[in-house]
Amino acid sequence: MAEDDIPDFDDKPADRSREKAVPSGRLARIGTFGRLVGGVAGGMAAEGARRLSSGERISARDLILTPGNVQRLTDRLSHLRGAAMKMGQMISLDAGDFLPPELSKILATLRDQANFMPTRQLDQVLKSEWGPDWRKQFRWFNPRPIAAASIGQVHKALTRDGELLAIKVQYPGVAKSIDSDVDNVMTLLKVAGFAPPELEIEKLLAAAKQQLHEEADYQREGAQMEMYRQRLEGVEGFVVPRLHAGLTRGSILAMSFEEGVSIEELENESPERRNATMERLMRLVARELFDFGVMQTDPNFANFRFRPSTGEIVLLDFGACRDVDPDVSNGYRKMLRAGLNGNRDEVLAATIESGFMMPIVAEKHPERVNRMIDIVINEMREDKPFDFGDRAFVPLLREEGMEIAKDKDTWAFPPIETLFVQRKVSGTALLGARLKAKVNIRRLTEEVLASTKPLPAKAA
Repeated sequence: MAEDDIPDFDDKPADRSREKAVPSGRLARIGTFGRLVGGVAGGMAAEGARRLSSGERISARDLILTPGNVQRLTDRLSHLRGAAMKMGQMISLDAGDFLPPELSKILATLRDQANFMPTRQLDQVLKSEWGPDWRKQFRWFNPRPIAAASIGQVHKALTRDGELLAIKVQYPGVAKSIDSDVDNVMTLLKVAGFAPPELEIEKLLAAAKQQLHEEADYQREGAQMEMYRQRLEGVEGFVVPRLHAGLTRGSILAMSFEEGVSIEELENESPERRNATMERLMRLVARELFDFGVMQTDPNFANFRFRPSTGEIVLLDFGACRDVDPDVSNGYRKMLRAGLNGNRDEVLAATIESGFMMPIVAEKHPERVNRMIDIVINEMREDKPFDFGDRAFVPLLREEGMEIAKDKDTWAFPPIETLFVQRKVSGTALLGARLKAKVNIRRLTEEVLASTKPLPAKAA
C-alpha cells in the first residue's frame, strides 16, 4: 500500500466470502443460538420422518449428526466467533477422546476457520478505542485482516513514525458474552447427549470461562508478551514481537510486525533444520515448565511462525499464558527422573502426584497402567533420536487407554492446572509428528533436569 493510504472503510475487500458481521449484542447472540437449535431440531424431524418411512431404526444421536446439522453447527459457531467458537476449539483439544468421533471432527474444523468483520464494523471498533481521528496515527492501515481467529483479527499497519505494526482487534461484544456463550454451547451439547454427566463438565466450564476472560484482556496479553520477550532476549532462535503500548487498549493489541511463514512449511526444509527447530521448541516448553513458572498453553500451530532465511521461530499469541502450579511442575520433574531411571513405581507415584492420572485408574486397572508406563519408559530411555513421526507405540497406548475408558468410574478430568500443561506438551508433540522431526529425548531431559531447580512451593 502507498503511504497515506487509509482506505475508506465503507469500501469492501475484494474477497467477501469470509466477511460476516459479529453478533455483538446479547439478544443477537441468543438469537443466533436459538436459530441453531431450531435448525437442528428441524433437521432432526425431517431426517426422522425420512428414516421412519423407510423402516430404518433411528437414534437421537444419528438424527443430530446428519450432514445438514453438522454444517449448521459449524457455520453458526464460526459466525458467532468469540467464546462460542473458542469453546468448540477447546473441547476438541481437551475432551476429544471422550466425545463421539463425528462431533470431535466438527469441533476440530473450528480450529482452522474463522470469518472476519466487515470493514464498517471494524471502523466502529477502532473509533471506539482510538477516537474518530484514529487514521491520523497511520501512514496506511490495511482493512483486510492478515489473520482471523475466534476472539479477534489481525491487521497490518504503518505508523506516522515509520513503525510496521500488527494490530490485533477484538470482535465487539466478545468479552461481555463469554459466560453466556460458554453456558449456551454446553447446554446445546448436553441436550444433544454429547456431554456425559460422568465427566463433571462444570470444572471444564469454569476453567474455560477463566481462560477466555484472560484471553479477552489484550493489555494483559501485552504484558505477558513483554515478559516472554525479556525472558528470551539473547536466546538464539526465537523472536517475540515488541509491544506498542501507546496504541494498545483493552480490546486492541499493537505490536511489531514480525515476518514469517507457517511453521508447517518446515515440512519442506531439511531434516537437520526440522530436528533443530523441534529441539528448540521442546527446550522452550521445558523452560516454561521448570524455569519460567509460566506457560503459553495454546498449542495451535498458528501461534508459531518460521523464518526460512534465519531458522528463527516467531512466537505469537500470549493470551493463553498461565502460571504453572509448582506441584505440577515438580511432579513432572519426578516423573521424568523416575522414567530415566526406569523406575515404574516412582513414575506411577509421580503421575498421580502431578494429577496426570487419577488414583482410581491405577487401583482398578494396574496391569494396563503398568504396560502403558513401560511403553513410555522404553521410549524415553533410549539414547538415540526419538522419531516423532514414528507413531508405532501410540496405538498400543491408545488401546490400553480405551479399555480403561470403558470403565465410567475412571471418567474424570485431571486438575485444570495439569490439563493446561498437558495440552501444551501434547500439542508440541503433535507438531513434531507433523514435521517428522527426530530429537534425542533422553539427553534433552537429562540436560533440562540438571540445569533447573524445583519451583518453590506456593505460599500458604
